[in-house]
Amino acid sequence: MKTESEPRFSSAPCLLGESNPDIIRQEPASGSLALLNGLSRVFGMRLSDDPDKPENHFLNNLSRLFHQHRINPETAMEKHERPWANVYLVQYGILRLFREAPSGKTAVHHFFAEGDMVWPVFGRSRTVRNTLCLTSVTPATVWVADFSAFRSAVQAQGDGYWARFALALTEELAELTSMREFRKQTLSARERYLLLLEEYPELVKRVPDNQLASWLGVVPATFSRLKSATRNH
Repeated sequence: MKTESEPRFSSAPCLLGESNPDIIRQEPASGSLALLNGLSRVFGMRLSDDPDKPENHFLNNLSRLFHQHRINPETAMEKHERPWANVYLVQYGILRLFREAPSGKTAVHHFFAEGDMVWPVFGRSRTVRNTLCLTSVTPATVWVADFSAFRSAVQAQGDGYWARFALALTEELAELTSMREFRKQTLSARERYLLLLEEYPELVKRVPDNQLASWLGVVPATFSRLKSATRNH
């Protein structure tokens, strides 16, 4: 009687050892290239191999203003009653924008993640009357530049260039904020929570519940109940 041999598996790449020559290794992109790619997305410009192209020249000059910083969770980056002086490009991690009352209660306005640019949109934020705070939620890698130097470099592109750039980002932030406020007035807490799961699944996985609760406009206990009820359902 013949004994059937063990089934033979094909040598798929996932079964090869780490040193196998069949595995193609790709070097990770350098930090400077990650910065250039991020700036090109923010400004809607395409990088090319031609260094003489105006877009490449502009992005390369702009990138020289930025310095990379790696920060721990819950690191205060901008504080209220202090002029907001920097512009940030998020390479990795999540930041939260919020206001804090004298009692210590906070209202979370927005979260920024990979690829987002964060800067003092409102003129008041650039003065001692600033009421906004910016803090890291997770470990983060961010590119930081002086806001005044950044704005001057963008303005040097030509008449109206800064206005068009600033308007686009300001409108986006204002639209998200107004929509969230509209939902707070017209939708139930459960409906808002379900939309949160649908529209921001990555934030739900990476941001603490108490911060998501503040963003959603509910107390932490309500958020916990919504989370449990949805999971059980």
